[in-house]
Amino acid sequence: MWCVPPKGDGRFVARMEEVLEVYGRPWDPKRPVVCMDEQPKQLISETRAPIPMSPGAVERVDHEYVREGVCVAWMFVEPLGAWRGVRVTERRTSADWAAQMRWLVDHPRFAGAERITLVCDNLNTHDIGSLYDAFPPDEARRMARRLDLVFTPAHGSWLNMAEPELSVLTRQALGDRIASMEEVRARARAWAEDRNRRQTGIDWQYTIDNARTKLKRLYPQIES
Repeated sequence: MWCVPPKGDGRFVARMEEVLEVYGRPWDPKRPVVCMDEQPKQLISETRAPIPMSPGAVERVDHEYVREGVCVAWMFVEPLGAWRGVRVTERRTSADWAAQMRWLVDHPRFAGAERITLVCDNLNTHDIGSLYDAFPPDEARRMARRLDLVFTPAHGSWLNMAEPELSVLTRQALGDRIASMEEVRARARAWAEDRNRRQTGIDWQYTIDNARTKLKRLYPQIES
């Protein structure tokens, strides 16, 4: 859902333009731009096996189900590199976020990167301090030196390219009832590998100039 920020919100405008400026950079393997977002997935098992579709009859699924808990899908997208990676965990605490940052920093794809610019929303767990809470100081500093965090503004999560990728993942691979985290992980991995193999990119066309035209009312009015 697109939540509209208040009119004349300079903080929203500043963060929005910072994100859009990052998206305008040319592709640089030394300084890649990666977008990150996460979402919960409820685990549900069937009480009765669904009856598959047959000639003249639709699929039949019992409305009753059993709740099997919740897991979290973490989406990482490098828009200009046509690459994405999906991780699945039980929770999304600060320690879980820190573990995902170590996975990202140590990923073979980014072995030659000097710094990774990470676009994410401004949750309290998305903080360099979470690295120091989860790892020894030397390890936390090693990761912090390779990360530049860029936050989307409040009410501006739609600026994060990982958000629509999560939507595609849900529609194409995780939209039905899934009973186990292992199954969610297997489907997400297969989905990401397929999109990476086909080099599916993101055609992002929203720029700072677009924002200053279409969202003009959000910019503070300066008296001359």
